[in-house]
Amino acid sequence: MDKLTLHSPDLTQRNLEALAALFPTVVTESRDADGNVVRAVDLDLLRQELADHVVEGPQERYQLDWPGKRAALFAANAPIAKTLRPVREESIDFDTTRNLFIEGDNLDALKLLQESYLGKVKLIYIDPPYNTGNDFIYNDDFAQTTAEYLTRSGQVDEQGNRLVANTESKGRFHSDWLSMMYPRLKLARNLLAMDGVMLISIDDTEVANLREIGDEVFGRRNLVTQIAHKARASISNDKIVSENHNHILLYARDFDTLFARRAMIGLAPDLEGFSNPDNDPRGPWRPAPVDGPGGARKGNPYFEFLGVEGYFRFSRETMEQKYADGLIVKTGNGLQQKYFLSQAMGSRKTATSWWDDGGLTSTATRRLSALMDGPTFDTPKPVELVRKMLELFTYDQPEAIVLDFFAGSATTAHAVLEANSADRARRSFIMVQLAEPCDPLSDAAAAGYASIADIAKERIRRAGRKIIEESGEAASGLDTGFRSLRIDTTNFADVRRTPGEVQQDQLDLFADSVKEGRTGEDLLFEVLLDWGLELTLPIRAEMIDDKQVLTAGEDDIIACFDDGVTPAVVRAIAERQPLRAVFRDSGFASDAERINAEQVFREVSPVTDVKAI
Repeated sequence: MDKLTLHSPDLTQRNLEALAALFPTVVTESRDADGNVVRAVDLDLLRQELADHVVEGPQERYQLDWPGKRAALFAANAPIAKTLRPVREESIDFDTTRNLFIEGDNLDALKLLQESYLGKVKLIYIDPPYNTGNDFIYNDDFAQTTAEYLTRSGQVDEQGNRLVANTESKGRFHSDWLSMMYPRLKLARNLLAMDGVMLISIDDTEVANLREIGDEVFGRRNLVTQIAHKARASISNDKIVSENHNHILLYARDFDTLFARRAMIGLAPDLEGFSNPDNDPRGPWRPAPVDGPGGARKGNPYFEFLGVEGYFRFSRETMEQKYADGLIVKTGNGLQQKYFLSQAMGSRKTATSWWDDGGLTSTATRRLSALMDGPTFDTPKPVELVRKMLELFTYDQPEAIVLDFFAGSATTAHAVLEANSADRARRSFIMVQLAEPCDPLSDAAAAGYASIADIAKERIRRAGRKIIEESGEAASGLDTGFRSLRIDTTNFADVRRTPGEVQQDQLDLFADSVKEGRTGEDLLFEVLLDWGLELTLPIRAEMIDDKQVLTAGEDDIIACFDDGVTPAVVRAIAERQPLRAVFRDSGFASDAERINAEQVFREVSPVTDVKAI
């Protein structure tokens, strides 16, 4: 039995565990007074986590370090004044779909998703740019102005997203890549559910470094395994050993929570060969061996049963009980036991760390070209690879949210649609892809695609149509749409001025804080982000007293952003008793009108949280 400790709790250890849960990156190793290696808190990193600027002060410790690491941590924590704007014309089934496609820098996207999807994502898969020296990586130097950056790099895309080539000659070949990945992994971890997993494809160049920062961000104990994925069948002669696999690092958000549902993690069992020739009330079955492999060498008992002699898996008493229960049958292969379909359905085969059934890159490229009527994207990941991940980790979670913030050609979205079509689940995806311009000389550009994001969105459209065509009536209720959103600057103008800075004839300019050209739907999405609501809530628009009223969800939010909000509009919204109501501050003719609106809600729907923007 357990013994009483007979001393007060170790508060230091408790505090250390609490900090490790909140900030796993600050937990490191140090030596105590006796020279023993113990867990400790990196106070410098903790200071950085709690600071709104880059904190200096390194000291010797066991950790992966590189020039720019502190700036990368700051980049993860730095707030941004941006939002997500809906793009209906690029969407499919905008009003009803549960899928999202976000166009823009994934660091911004991950920050914008922090409130709405905190702890909700079941599976994250990313295939980030490999550090070849030719790929472009994201540059997150917030200390530079746009002019300074353009002077330094001369590269920027149409939306102003900053890109920088990472070449071997820079002298920061690994550092720049790590600085790009580190803040994104930190933010992604926050989005995972406690039983969620993150899988990252990578090659030999950065796998060691990626594993180091993955261990730091997730905690070493949450590394489940490092998978080898056979991605290439051909053999090249330009290396001493030809590499025909990539690595996939698999991290759990919390290993213990994931381990608790291990019975439902794994590959689907083989369901072939089941029948019910004897009308067993327990359902279809197939014969399974009762003979003991290895015979005497394995210590299996030897005896005669029903006229058959041999080494058996079970004792005579167990065999007799199984026979009495109708579980032992005599067939042309001797004695067999019944293995029921119900048993098979409830079991999952443990996967191994060697995946040679996840599809080849060459096959994936051909299939994508066939779908897109020509070559559009180099070296896409196979749909089969992501489907295997979905089968392993979302089998028992039919409404799992799946995130890929390096979407590329949207293989992950394609895999989610196919998996849902196969097992009738309702998984949803969130894809994030930078609008990286296509090479002007590429086949994709010749086909009319301006950016990688455009290729990805068109792939999802075509994959959805193909799945519906092939499924026929079975496609009823299948969600093959997506809600297209684009990262943009906040909808609200920066009108912060001291009284002395504003002239009397300028007052009207600052009466309305909403930027020109922004729609009510633009404002609604920024409100959803601010309130931490999911961005796939169904949206309805209606006219009340000639004013547009927007509803998200089942009256989760009702909003009216029009000018000249009337008492009739306010009362109509209040009578529906929404959880939240929001208006444009300048939409009321006077302060008295706004105060009257508040009074209406206090009387008619006191439970409604009323806000003005």
